[in-house]
Amino acid sequence: MANTEKKSTRKCGVLLPIFSLSSEYGIGTFSKEAYDFVDFLEKSGQSYWQLLPLGPTSYGDSPYQSFSTFAGNPYFIDIKTLIDEGLLTRKDADKYDFGGSEEYIDYEKMYRSRFLLLKTAYDNFNKKAKSFADMARKFETFKKSRDNFWLADYSLFMALKNESGGRSWNTWEEGVRLRKPAAIKAAKEKFKEEIDFYSFLQFLFAQQWSKLKAYANKKGIDIIGDIPIYVAFDSADTWANPELFQLDKNNDPIDVAGCPPDAFSATGQLWGNPLYKWDYHEKTGYKWWMQRIKHCYKIYDVVRIDHFRGFDEYYAIPYGNPTAEKGKWKKGPGYKLFDTMKKELGEKRVIAEDLGFLTESVIKLVKKTGYPGMKILQFAFDSREESDYLPHNYTKNCIVYTGTHDNDTTRNWFDTLPKADKKYCKEYLGIKKASDAVWAVIRSAFASVSDTVIIPMQDYLELPGYARINTPSTLGGNWVWRMKKDALTDELAVKMKDFARIYRRL
Repeated sequence: MANTEKKSTRKCGVLLPIFSLSSEYGIGTFSKEAYDFVDFLEKSGQSYWQLLPLGPTSYGDSPYQSFSTFAGNPYFIDIKTLIDEGLLTRKDADKYDFGGSEEYIDYEKMYRSRFLLLKTAYDNFNKKAKSFADMARKFETFKKSRDNFWLADYSLFMALKNESGGRSWNTWEEGVRLRKPAAIKAAKEKFKEEIDFYSFLQFLFAQQWSKLKAYANKKGIDIIGDIPIYVAFDSADTWANPELFQLDKNNDPIDVAGCPPDAFSATGQLWGNPLYKWDYHEKTGYKWWMQRIKHCYKIYDVVRIDHFRGFDEYYAIPYGNPTAEKGKWKKGPGYKLFDTMKKELGEKRVIAEDLGFLTESVIKLVKKTGYPGMKILQFAFDSREESDYLPHNYTKNCIVYTGTHDNDTTRNWFDTLPKADKKYCKEYLGIKKASDAVWAVIRSAFASVSDTVIIPMQDYLELPGYARINTPSTLGGNWVWRMKKDALTDELAVKMKDFARIYRRL
């Protein structure tokens, strides 16, 4: 009996962003294809579907730089569902050019068309009030829900951003920039309809996502969500809650987030996110963080926290510096935040993104929380030295990936490995032919002692480098890959399920 219980902890899943699904109108959405993908996961013996952050994206289209840590991305609202509900007609949708292709998202055309179409849906909702009486009641309940405490600020933020031509909030007129009561009251009145429109989009997002998640859970698929440790400076979070961040009296940042120079980047990484005023958070009992995490578990089953190291120590770069070279490491909240979380919210399933250089204190923090860290097979095969990422060095309490959204596809990674590293990889995995390499890497992940294996969908499809999701520290050409409509074959489902069965991950 005990042995059976041990086996039951071994699971597997797939990493695929919502935007990478195949569906009509230029981008992956909560459409029929999303439900078909859940069916495919069930058929192929999977237990998890891992996503990237679901927030509304800003300049650069990165889900890690969002206008809100609480709001959902309106691009993911399924247009076909709105047509079925009578909010739109097929003719309405056909007026717009969403650009892109079956395998590529054109965000510029998406931005110029999607909101106009969604505004048509909102106008129809208001014009045909009697037809949508039940929906209107649910919408009013949604706006008044205590769980949606963030909604009014977010919707006002977006209305003001539109009014300013998309400019960052720190360039707005002083009254609204500093949230002076008279200015905020006047803005709420002036942009009443626009505010309601953005609230309506969040209502549609929440309705569609909750149905899809419920469907996945019913099929035995848990959703792994992803939250960045930091919020974007140009976000409703920073604008509405300046006291949470290291800002000056004009609400400009004092220091910003990033990483110091290393072997991969001579000038480091300048992310530019505002840093938390951790002493203030501690005084409030980490109230905002508890609200944020509670919200995450409303929409996900498991949460991966990006840049977990930042809770132990964070790198502070003076605001205005052109690179990340001149920064200082400062102390984060450490275990106190997670102790509060466990006391207030109970034990939750968390994945700690603990990649990169780790100090002894970070390793201790991850161990103390009990959360599993991450192992990336693409980091394992350095012929010059022993690596913690080699499967024989794993423990049970970790999540193993062939690669993440920041890595190349395993096909292209293997093809471009330096000669000595490729030789070692082939020896370690027993690869005889280059064409077998991707599945050999996947097999090593499945065979490992790690409780959980997550494989990017591109690797199951053995796709080359064009299917890479993101190349860190680059702007443009990222977050655009989409999966072809005919990619999910019965043959692939059988092969994936066989791996799950053989390695006791069913």
